Amino acid sequence: MIRVFVSGCYDILHAGHLQFFREARALGDHLTVSFASAEVLWRHEQRRSSLPDEHKRALLASLGMVDEVVVGADLEEGLDFKQEFLRLRPDILAVTEDDKYTPLKQALCAQTGTRYVVLPKTPPQFPPISTTEIVRWIRAPQEAPLRVDFAGGWLDVPRFARPDGYIVNCAISPTVSLRAWPYEHNAGLGGSGAWALLNGKDGVSSELDLGVGWQDPAVITETGLCVWRSGRRPELEVKSDGAVLSGRLALLWTGRSHSTPALTERPRDFAAIARAGRTARDAVWRQDLTQLADAVRQSYAVQRAEGMDPLPDDPAGALAWKYCGGGFGGYAVYFFADSAARDAACTRPGFRPIEPYVAKH
Repeated sequence: MIRVFVSGCYDILHAGHLQFFREARALGDHLTVSFASAEVLWRHEQRRSSLPDEHKRALLASLGMVDEVVVGADLEEGLDFKQEFLRLRPDILAVTEDDKYTPLKQALCAQTGTRYVVLPKTPPQFPPISTTEIVRWIRAPQEAPLRVDFAGGWLDVPRFARPDGYIVNCAISPTVSLRAWPYEHNAGLGGSGAWALLNGKDGVSSELDLGVGWQDPAVITETGLCVWRSGRRPELEVKSDGAVLSGRLALLWTGRSHSTPALTERPRDFAAIARAGRTARDAVWRQDLTQLADAVRQSYAVQRAEGMDPLPDDPAGALAWKYCGGGFGGYAVYFFADSAARDAACTRPGFRPIEPYVAKH
């Protein structure tokens, strides 16, 4: 009988694990699966086990290709299975090509005369997924807000970051979900960040991979009216519930979409953007609507200087307005003196009311 041994965390079983078990079992006549104990997971992975050890043992043992299950309880990183391995002295230790502990495992195999077999990558029967991705999917929210930005946009792009810069933005409702999206697409409201969050992904990394900034996923995840320090990664300075903006915000659809990544190389006045960001930051600290409106006007002046078309300036009671996101299309946000003026404006074609959104924890 040729005995095969495999080890891993196997904290949340998925189809990739089953394929590995089948391929390992095909190397011999008997397969032993060792999984890391809850204590080992906590010590080396800094996470709780998805199931008690005895439940996980029963689940693995029920698989047709598995002949024996043992618990790896040794605290040596990478060799939590060492005691059971030395007891069983298997003929083969099977690992994947991306195993992180090859030298340690090869040295252990040398002690017992066990053959160390690296299983080549074979076409997956299902799209590959990791335990981390599964956990993110489980934790993903059912709905998410989008966002409007008031000042400091572009200073969240790492290569444009300034040590004295601030980005001020606010999460908004109505919210979106994988089934309902009550907004236009490619609209400058951070939709790609919300989509990543709803699909259990790291929104900040997703946006940075696109070559744009982190402000969208940062405020969509944090929610509320936020001030962020400019830099390579999100750093929250202050947050409020945004109640000071309640009844005062509206969106105008410009009738055309836009692509922020396509706009990153345009020349722009970053000093003026930073001044607007600092004005908005001070306004949030003071909860000063007049000063926040001034910051929005400063931001719009920068956008017009870049060549963006003028926005309608005639809604009664509108204090300030600007394009959302990178502009040149998408939505524009309007800031009103009171709810009556906002609601009156939203009777006009293209305007719709929005509200600040803060998650209840």
